[in-house]
Amino acid sequence: MAANFQHPFQCLQFVERPSANLLVGSAGSKLYSYSAETGQQLATWPQAAASSDGAEAQSEQGPPEKKRRVSSGSRANEASFPAGQTSEKSQAPPAWSNIPILTSTSSGEYVVALTAEDKCIRVFQLQEDGTFVQLSERVMHKRPSAIIITSDDSTILCGDKFGDVYSLPLIPGDEPYVATRVPRGAKLSQPAATNLTVHTKGNLRALEQQQRLSSEAKAAEDKSGLAFEHNLLLGHVSLLTDIAYVSLPVDASSSKKRSYILTADRDEHIRVSRGLSQAHVIENYCLGHTSFISQLCVPHWAPEYLVSGGGDNYLLVWKWAEGRLLQKVPLVDQATEVAVHGIWAASFGDLRVVFVALLGSSCLQCFTLEADGTLNSQPHIQLSGNVLGLTSIEKDNTVLVSVDSIREPDSTQEWRVSPPSPSTVIEAFRVKSGTSLEWEPAATSVTETINSTGTSEVPATTADKQRKELNDSLYNLGHLRKRKGEDE
Repeated sequence: MAANFQHPFQCLQFVERPSANLLVGSAGSKLYSYSAETGQQLATWPQAAASSDGAEAQSEQGPPEKKRRVSSGSRANEASFPAGQTSEKSQAPPAWSNIPILTSTSSGEYVVALTAEDKCIRVFQLQEDGTFVQLSERVMHKRPSAIIITSDDSTILCGDKFGDVYSLPLIPGDEPYVATRVPRGAKLSQPAATNLTVHTKGNLRALEQQQRLSSEAKAAEDKSGLAFEHNLLLGHVSLLTDIAYVSLPVDASSSKKRSYILTADRDEHIRVSRGLSQAHVIENYCLGHTSFISQLCVPHWAPEYLVSGGGDNYLLVWKWAEGRLLQKVPLVDQATEVAVHGIWAASFGDLRVVFVALLGSSCLQCFTLEADGTLNSQPHIQLSGNVLGLTSIEKDNTVLVSVDSIREPDSTQEWRVSPPSPSTVIEAFRVKSGTSLEWEPAATSVTETINSTGTSEVPATTADKQRKELNDSLYNLGHLRKRKGEDE
């Protein structure tokens, strides 16, 4: 019998906890947790019933032909079952085929995941033994495209493909939610300014946003909202692609901080808004990209800087609070059409590193972020497959990279002739001792154990149609690039 491929990790995250650190990842339709010390697999979610093994193998081949819509109440009882223990009703194959977004709270106690096809935001509590206990599930009207958790671990910020950003409590309250409705006959506030009285580009953009929010509020008068607590914070006029939540001191002499929400969209805009209670206030825009923006990265050790990338063949570095561009960093030597798949920041002692992965590339680009906010290119890391995700273990000077072992390196469509042996879903690298920034493979027991355990299988005999669906679930930035004449 021919060997099968292993689902690559679409997301991978190191979760630091007081007792024992964990690695959490999403591959295919499942979540996985591992011991960060040994690599032992601790739990999966959802865990299929023994009688449904055949159905599970069928579902792993690719997304089903049709997806049923899952309402917020259709799985209302699922949260009462720990990971791996589901009711008879929930033992059918899941209504989703991939989990594209995964993040955790700073305390490491909770994990938030998005299941794609049913547009559901799920919150899990990570137990001491690594099992996932689902606490809530909230189905959004539009599929979320970016999810982050505020620094106080209390609120989820969710941006969707309609351009809106909502806030949701991390843990919903016990009281039933009653949607706030505008009293009949009440007058909705309208911006006093018009396009005849506003002339600067910045103010015209702000007015456009205010008018759009006002019209959306009016449309919501006679339309029931989501059946759980949520607040519309702000909106873009195009598809929202990424969010960052940052806090900066009010001034150099004060310990008081002010929070900001940074949002990026398909129309080359980066908007800087005030924090939760004043998200309608636009501080400024960071304008300089000529194609869609897919990634925003604010280093935790230097929150005053922003690194952004997308459909351009360069990165931009910003002093974002001032809307000031500091540097334009080329990613390729020539005018090649590329897309930035991921930007990650990590600190290893005195080294401040920014990693960049291009869509469908097996090369992980490395830069150091200097004190003045400039990026300096460093030796890159070559992997055995396309880079999909990255997480860092800073105390060990190590990065773990999830790689695609199904497709040929540097290709988003061409599958390997046969699964590699041994199968590799994670590779580890550490900084060479005595060097400024050079990397060497880290053959750790953690990666060896995870690779030997594997994830869920993808049959080597998968049909062409299902292969295309699987390709599109991992490499889906192409639809953001505008075709010639689309703006007109």
